[in-house]
Amino acid sequence: MTTTETSIFDAVESNVRGYCRSWPTVFDTASGSWLHDEGGRDYLDFFAGAGSLNYGHNNPVLKQALIDYISRDGITHGLDMSTVAKRGLLETFQRTILTPRDLDYKVQFPGPTGANAVEAALKLARKVTGRTEIINFTNAFHGMSLGALSVTGNAAKRAGAGVPLVHTTSMPYDGYLGDSDGLDWMERVLDDSSSGQDNPAAVIVETVQGEGGVNIARPEWLRRLAELCADRGILLIVDDVQMGCGRTGPFFSFEAAGITPDIVTLSKSISGYGLPMALVLMKRELDVWAPGEHNGTFRGNNPAFITATAALEHFWSDDTLQTATQVKGERARRALSGLAAAYDGLSTRGRGMVQGLVFDDASQAGKVTQVAFEHGLLVETSGAEDEVVKLLPPLTITGAELDHGLEILASAVDAVCAEKVN
Repeated sequence: MTTTETSIFDAVESNVRGYCRSWPTVFDTASGSWLHDEGGRDYLDFFAGAGSLNYGHNNPVLKQALIDYISRDGITHGLDMSTVAKRGLLETFQRTILTPRDLDYKVQFPGPTGANAVEAALKLARKVTGRTEIINFTNAFHGMSLGALSVTGNAAKRAGAGVPLVHTTSMPYDGYLGDSDGLDWMERVLDDSSSGQDNPAAVIVETVQGEGGVNIARPEWLRRLAELCADRGILLIVDDVQMGCGRTGPFFSFEAAGITPDIVTLSKSISGYGLPMALVLMKRELDVWAPGEHNGTFRGNNPAFITATAALEHFWSDDTLQTATQVKGERARRALSGLAAAYDGLSTRGRGMVQGLVFDDASQAGKVTQVAFEHGLLVETSGAEDEVVKLLPPLTITGAELDHGLEILASAVDAVCAEKVN
């Protein structure tokens, strides 16, 4: 990319920008699993807006619903007013998602980001219980606002808060202590009156830690965590912002464990189209908010309600997408396992359509993503040391596109790892 093409970004935009440094081009259009830059180059997308584009870019079904709504002058900004668009979403969400899963959740529209949903969930848990402490887990990521940062593990992100992040305690995530179950420690601390741990309002957990390095919680671990919380009157919050909306296969990532969280946060792909939108789901008895007690100017993004409704109707009226996601996820897992078998210092982990290739030498992961970009593939790193190449393709990616991307990734790994061997 030329200096002229980037000069306005360098001159005017804040240094805080990040992804553009890894992918130095100016994108112009996108469709399905592909982005296209202004120079006409094509890039296959294994990033999907950090999980915000599960149904791909400009999905034609969702796009048409949005165009039709805008063309008839449908409400765009509605705060928490009742609108036709919101009614359609609530009815469809109840019919396609809640009722088939026997979930009796109330739905809250907080601000439009995942961090907004997390802030609301933490605030609600403290209001319901009258307690202040929250338990989170090692390697967790829940957002960049202060409350969300307080339950996030990454030291560099936490340091950006500029103030002490208090009233939270980090516990070992599944696998953090190797073969030892960290829940043994958590249970001991909670039940020991001399441990120094105050009784918490809630525990917040990701069933798969995406930003933390594609760390997977076993179903049995999640079930024990849910039981531990229920037995002690602690609310269980599942952060499904990145792993919900089908990323692991089922609509909710916790379905495989057979648990029912007290509170669930959703954002990213819940709008279906990459439009800002977030939900907090809470068990009916937990809806103790006073009117207006938690609000936000952009909690009523009606165009996002329209695309979300279209996505639910099109993709979640049966199990076709879920089955396809699991099949394609296994396809990706096998490909990564082959790479891990070919080179020392590589391993894999993942579930559904979130898969990770883990490098013992963390510097190699970044090199692989750079080489992949040069060959037309967008893929990012995650983990405490950015040691994991994380695959988040659109769930709607075709088999041929998936194979093509995996081939580019394999070539990038070969280039980087073979260079080290030589």
